[in-house]
Amino acid sequence: MIPPAGPILAVRGLAKSFTLHLHGGAQLPVVTGVSFELFPGECVVLGGPSGAGKSSILKMIYGNYLAGAGEILIRHEGAPVNIAAADPQTILAVRRRTMGYVSQFLRVIPRVPTLDLIAEPALAVGLSRAEAMARATALLTLVNLPERLWHLPPSTFSGGEQQRVNIARGFAGNHNFLILDEPTASLDAANRDAVISLINARKADGAAFLGIFHDQDVRDRLADRIIDVSTFAPAAKKAA
Repeated sequence: MIPPAGPILAVRGLAKSFTLHLHGGAQLPVVTGVSFELFPGECVVLGGPSGAGKSSILKMIYGNYLAGAGEILIRHEGAPVNIAAADPQTILAVRRRTMGYVSQFLRVIPRVPTLDLIAEPALAVGLSRAEAMARATALLTLVNLPERLWHLPPSTFSGGEQQRVNIARGFAGNHNFLILDEPTASLDAANRDAVISLINARKADGAAFLGIFHDQDVRDRLADRIIDVSTFAPAAKKAA
């Protein structure tokens, strides 16, 4: 159980393997025994070499991947929810109110104006349309997206512009816990600085972040702790 004043996320004994159906159902172990906690107001970064299982851990915590073993306890509306065993409706409720996700890629409904895309998560948590639009406007300003683009759909934007839309949308729900999967990968230095400032401001308000950042400078400026995921490699993988 997560105590009331304890971590917002507690991972216990998490493991994941993939089944290779084209190879006779062979099992490919990814990680095992993953255990750590994340507290309000801190940013924990998953480190380690490519292929160590960092993205798999994020996807299990978000509920996109089924965990092979272990617990993923998230403090949601004052009570712990085990994402590893929760039903889809519960996971969606946790995502709506508590846990957000910002990836490298923008996946949205085509032809919807950018301002409406950013406002949508704010509306989902109960803000009025005026409040949601005000939040969307503030976030788009913070990530330096030109106002001339706000009423256009982002499908034709550059990669960096789409990523800034993605970040603004991820922050619009004002979640207590955000997963960040390379959110600054396609940004120039000025816009990386803007995103770092946004993350640090939310940390100061008590939000917690779990992320992957391959940019050493970004990692150094954000990480309160770095967890080396290679320490959770299965024995056979370590031997290899």
